Amino acid sequence: MTATATPATRRWLPPLLRQTPFRRYWTGQSVSLVGDQITELALPLFAVLVAQAGPAEMGYLTAAALAPNLLFSLLFGGWADRRPYKRTIMVAADVARAVALLAVPVLYLLDALTMTQLYLVAFTVGTFSVLFEVCRTTLFVSLVSREDFLPANALLNGSRAFSSVAGAGAGGLLVRLVGAPFALLLDALSFLFSAVMIARVEVVEPTPSARRGLGLREGLSFIARHPVMRAAVCASTTINLFNYMYGALVILYVTTELHVTPDVLGLGLGLAAVGALIGAAVARRLAERFGVGPLYVFGYLLFPAPLILIPLAQGPHWLVLTMVFCAEFWSGFGVMLLDTAGGSLQAGVIPDELRARVTGAHRTINYGIRPIGAVIGGALGTALGVRETLWIATVGALAGVLWLIASPIPRMRRL
Repeated sequence: MTATATPATRRWLPPLLRQTPFRRYWTGQSVSLVGDQITELALPLFAVLVAQAGPAEMGYLTAAALAPNLLFSLLFGGWADRRPYKRTIMVAADVARAVALLAVPVLYLLDALTMTQLYLVAFTVGTFSVLFEVCRTTLFVSLVSREDFLPANALLNGSRAFSSVAGAGAGGLLVRLVGAPFALLLDALSFLFSAVMIARVEVVEPTPSARRGLGLREGLSFIARHPVMRAAVCASTTINLFNYMYGALVILYVTTELHVTPDVLGLGLGLAAVGALIGAAVARRLAERFGVGPLYVFGYLLFPAPLILIPLAQGPHWLVLTMVFCAEFWSGFGVMLLDTAGGSLQAGVIPDELRARVTGAHRTINYGIRPIGAVIGGALGTALGVRETLWIATVGALAGVLWLIASPIPRMRRL
């Protein structure tokens, strides 16, 4: 992790981006995140506008993308911890995701694209995303020293925030101009770019676990025993249950009930994501000023609370758009505070020899609840109504912070 020579043209860069391995890793992830934002908008818009999907189908589509977290995270984590070259696995996962997404425009041109095939594509992309993510944490700590966890997470979350600005706006415009299936081409290309950049990262990875077997229980046992991880996982699982009830229905609601067109929706979400960009920019300084733990707790309030404005939105169209913008702006600001502090906390407490297994266990619980939330959201949307379900989801998500109150996290000032 020694910095490369710093030419004059790079002196304006943050110190971490002057290091060639981290810069390549960050660049690949940044481009891939923009593509992800396009897919997150284009895939459900195709389902709503072309396949005429209802609340239940939208829940199934969201669940198909998220179900691999529940099914495979533990298995992939245990398997990856025994592999010496996790970077190679990440490259293969990126290529597989690109191929899966390329199938959508091909099937569309053949007039063979159905909701069932959309479910399969979403499930395949989700499966290889799980494999990529359980390996990514190991690559991250191989590239970044402990004292740089906060600035590194701030840079990565800054890219994530910028991707929301660029990706959502580009996604809405592409859907309007060329159609949702072809908008997915850009995400496929972004995965290929990520694969090339990660393949060029030169890093010494930690020695793989020498234990025989997959050790599937060890990751879960570590989370259950560790007070910080236990509270963090319980809190994130609660907020994800309700947030994915919300996520399964929000695009359906704003397009059909609030009458927001795809291009305006993409532009609005892109502009609103400026909040996430600002949150990522100030998260490190806020953590240094108030402490990592207090910032994490505050993020659990600021992330879900503004989304209450979505089911509350009514009145003139300009007012509806303003409320949607404010909800996304402040929610994006909050999630960047939460993710920057939370990612740094978890990177600091998980030992290297258990990292992929703990990450797999964490994703099984934290991400595994997401498809369940999406299915519940779709079912409640059908039974009670979409707006009523959004009320339940947005108010219920605030309960996540209760898990943190009695934990050590609010008193943690530093890693």
